[in-house]
This record gives sequence, structure tokens and C-alpha cells, in this order.
Amino acid sequence: MHHAHRDVNGGWLRPAVFGAMDGLVSNLALISGVAGGRVSSSTIVLTGLAGLAAGAFSMAAGEYTSVASQRELVEAELDIERRELHRNPEGELRELAELYEARGVEPELAAEVARQLTREPEQALEIHAREELGVDPTDMPSPLVAAGSSFAAFAVGALLPLLPYLLGATQLWPAVALSLAGLFGCGAVVARITARSWWFSGLRQLLLGAAAAGVTFFVGSLFGATVG
Repeated sequence: MHHAHRDVNGGWLRPAVFGAMDGLVSNLALISGVAGGRVSSSTIVLTGLAGLAAGAFSMAAGEYTSVASQRELVEAELDIERRELHRNPEGELRELAELYEARGVEPELAAEVARQLTREPEQALEIHAREELGVDPTDMPSPLVAAGSSFAAFAVGALLPLLPYLLGATQLWPAVALSLAGLFGCGAVVARITARSWWFSGLRQLLLGAAAAGVTFFVGSLFGATVG
């Protein structure tokens, strides 16, 4: 019986997951630190909104640059491979056959497989890219998708600890409670995608978020008292 695999090569999952987690933890920590300094609710809201905007744009810019640079590197290597296939097709054919031989295929069969797989120029490039570079030139991640996923996910994550204050809360605990619940939920959802234990993944994210909030609240209380 055949079974279907999930798409693990797309450019959206990693930045989206990382963005949501980062937005939640970083803005929760930021808000906790400011709240520890005993400032007004309006100051906390302003700080949280600034953290949301700055973090979302930073994440998007970083992901775009990272994915675009990786894509440009791959495309440069593909250009080299394309030129080699044009200049020295026999040498590239032997190189591909040797790769199959190294994997245990008999020499004559390896040569025939290489010949049949590289009869069309574009297919030859695709085969060499997969075998030599370990990439699929038809399925490279998009910088725009990565940037958009990061921006949206970070913004949603960063909004969660800010939401209670936007709704009129004047104490920190509702923001912490909602954020920790969100972190546990995010961890559990990620575990379902990666087929790991949902409770372990959720609890891990919750503890990491709680530690970040606790440390920054302590730092905020310390420096807030000193400044005050």
C-alpha cells in the first residue's frame, strides 16, 4: 500500500513556526520586563506595539535575505552545471554514472540509467542538480513566501501577550496566562505536524516562555526600581 508524504521542502513552514514562537516569546518577555518596571498600561501597550512592528519587519527582512541569498547561490551553481552539460556532456554523463556505481549499481546498468535519464537537456540539469547539489531546481523556496510567512506569524504571536492590555487589562497576569496558553497550543500544533509528542512539545514551549517572562520581569523590576 502506498502512503502520501507531507511537503517538507516548502519555504513557509519553518519561518511561520519560528516567527509565531519568536513573536510570542519576545513580546511576552518585552511586556513583562516593562511591566516589572511598574509603568502605566499605556506605556506597556505602546512598547508592545513597537515590539510587534519592529520584530515582524525584522523577521521578514531576515527571512527574505536568507532565502534569496540561498536561492541565488543555488541558481549560480545551476548555471555552472548547465554550462558544463553544454561543454562536456560525455564527461557529465560519466560523472553521473559513477555516482550510481558508488551506490552499488553495476557499471553497465549505471551508464545506461544515466544515459536514459539525461536525454533531455532540462531533465539532465534537474538530475545533476539533485544528485550533485542535493536540490530540486523546480521546487526552490520563495523569498516572498518566507518573508510573508515570517511577518504574519510574528505579528500574530506578538499580538497575543498584548491583547489583554488592548482590551483594558491593567495587570500582567492575564497577558502571561494567555501567552503561556498560546505557547502550549503552538507547541502542540507543531508536534502534530512533526509527529512528535504534543504534550512534550507544548510543555517545552510553555516553560521556555515562562522562563523568558520571569527573567525579564526580574530585570525590569530591578532596573525600574533603580531608575525610579
